[in-house]
Parts: sequence; C-alpha cells; structure tokens
Amino acid sequence: MKKLLLAVAALFVFSVGAKAQIETPVTWAFAAKRTSPTEATLLIKATIDKGWHVYSQTVKEGGPVKTAFTYTPSKDFALVGKTIEPKPISRYEKVFGMNVGFFEDAVIFQQKIKLKAKATTVTGKVEFMVCNDVKCLPPDEVKFSIPVK
Repeated sequence: MKKLLLAVAALFVFSVGAKAQIETPVTWAFAAKRTSPTEATLLIKATIDKGWHVYSQTVKEGGPVKTAFTYTPSKDFALVGKTIEPKPISRYEKVFGMNVGFFEDAVIFQQKIKLKAKATTVTGKVEFMVCNDVKCLPPDEVKFSIPVK
C-alpha cells in the first residue's frame, strides 16, 4: 500500500512539474475599432517574448506553420479582403532550408469588416507557430471573440 501511495505521489509531482514547464512565449490580444457607421477594423495583436518569433501568413509550402486566421461566418458582418500584416523580417532558416518571414517583439494583424448590424461579435481562431534560435514549439491555436459596438 505504501508503494502505491508513493507511486501516486511521485506521478502527481511529476505531472505538476511537467505542467509548470509549458512555454507560452506569445500573448494574444483582440480589439475592434469602428471606422465608419458600416465598417470596422479588427486588431489582433501578438506580444512575443524576447528571443522568440511568430511566422508571417505568407510562409511558403515546406516551411514552418504560417500564422492563419479563421473567422466564423455571420449574417452580421462580411470580411473585406484578407487579414493584413506589416512587412515581416525575412531570414534564411537552415532548419527549413528557405527564407521565411516572421515577427519579433509584437505584431498587429488587421482585418476589415463591413457591418450588416449595429453591433456584433466576431469569433474565430488564430493558428500559429513560435520558434527561437534553439527550438520550435508545436503549432498552437487560440480562439477569439471580438465585440464590435
């Protein structure tokens, strides 16, 4: 019985220790700015820890997982064009054998929408991959809900 309790305690300590080691070098923030009575711009900001980077939406096939936005369709709004981003830093990465575009420190992505209702909430998700000079973390996904008033 003591061995079983010791094993369960060791497993608990190991699982708590493993959980504490999960790295989250990117924090996401979401907002909307009304630009006219019938239009708004969604602002999607990634704040990236020092030494890490998030990839552009334009990374070519065979490279890292590019940042991608998925918006839940709604009768209350329509997307206007694609999600835009500032010009990324471009560098050759040996591990992928190609030049890749990425962002460091912080980046704000913007998506214009045409409103069909006075107020709405835009929901969706952002998929992204984050790397530093030593390693890459598995692709991650963050869901969002952005009120537009």
